[in-house]
Amino acid sequence: MENFHDLLIKRRSTRKFTEEPLTPEEVTTILQAALLSPAGKSKNPWQFIVVEDKEVLERLSYAKQHGAALIKGASLAIVVLAEPMISDTWIEDASIASTLIQLQCEDLGLGSCWVQIRNRTTEAGQDADEAVRAILDIPYTVEVLSIIAIGRKNEEKKPHDTDKLQWEKVHIGKW
Repeated sequence: MENFHDLLIKRRSTRKFTEEPLTPEEVTTILQAALLSPAGKSKNPWQFIVVEDKEVLERLSYAKQHGAALIKGASLAIVVLAEPMISDTWIEDASIASTLIQLQCEDLGLGSCWVQIRNRTTEAGQDADEAVRAILDIPYTVEVLSIIAIGRKNEEKKPHDTDKLQWEKVHIGKW
């Protein structure tokens, strides 16, 4: 990418991926971005589970009622979790890490999509968090925020149109 602004304009959610795997170097770079993410009082409550196994990716694709099917086609998924007992800003901290993962993917020319798990349910009405917890043996001291599906793009999307930015939502000085 030429600069950060271009990266933001070009980053779009990718839901279709090729079969080509990521390189170990790409995975390392993505995980470095996650581990470099800021956290309140530098407590770093986040944790990450890297999933490449196709069978497990398919099981995770049923973790919530809508919007998770794309995980099945990803080369890799990163489950973003955090420990609430470490920090009361765990949701914000894990959200920042999720976003940095996606921006790093775009910078590498990879596609990604955030799959919300927290406060979602499976088709059967089970908490999505519980479904992921069961698949990955996650302890109850850790909460699941999201799954970031990652792979090589098998779809091209137009960059964001900055002429359509909602400037009416920016308030200067007061509401």
